[in-house]
Amino acid sequence: MNVEQLEKELNLTFNNHNLIKQAFTHSSYVNEHRNVVFSDNERLEFLGDAVLELGVSQYLYRKNKEMPEGEMTKLRAAIVCEPSLVNFAQELNFGKYLLLGKGEEQTGGRDRPAILADVFEAFLGSLYLDQGFDEAINFLEVHVFPKIKKGAFSHAMDYKSQLQELVQQNKNQTIEYKIIDEKGPSHNKEFVAQVVIKGKNAGEGIGRTKKEAEQRAAKYALDSFIPH
Repeated sequence: MNVEQLEKELNLTFNNHNLIKQAFTHSSYVNEHRNVVFSDNERLEFLGDAVLELGVSQYLYRKNKEMPEGEMTKLRAAIVCEPSLVNFAQELNFGKYLLLGKGEEQTGGRDRPAILADVFEAFLGSLYLDQGFDEAINFLEVHVFPKIKKGAFSHAMDYKSQLQELVQQNKNQTIEYKIIDEKGPSHNKEFVAQVVIKGKNAGEGIGRTKKEAEQRAAKYALDSFIPH
């Protein structure tokens, strides 16, 4: 494994190269190389999972002051789920640095989603141990948080689309949104939206923009549709 090349690509310098090697070491490699001085990446993955969850939670809490707890939880879940971690790992070319056993290598392990998701978390765990939480956050600031800001995970919060799919299951139902009230001064306005399904009020929501109010109304309707 070319640690120096990885450090160059990431613009990072590790104090302990064994830590970063461990982050990229799959259990299949350790099983075939009993003489290696480091173990596989499973314990680092465990640690990195917690670092990622806390880092994302902190970011969402600070950047979305009006977002309720339930919505933050849903958005965080979309960010830290396996498909998202796989995308992060692929964009960073982590697959080419993996240390795999021959069998795993021959069966496509370098591109296996579960392995890529694990190595991303393990890398974050190794970075945390080597340089601390602040440096782990700096890494997320470069490679993860900008995607949140651009709305890459907004599908998780698109309650209008979810409601539309639910309503369309019954062909006789129609769905319509109305802005029924506006409150506050122009620089700090709040909108009240109502979602009407088959002529009946199915929910209302308040937001800083008309779109946000409609999304909140759709979420209210969804919560009514789907028992918890």
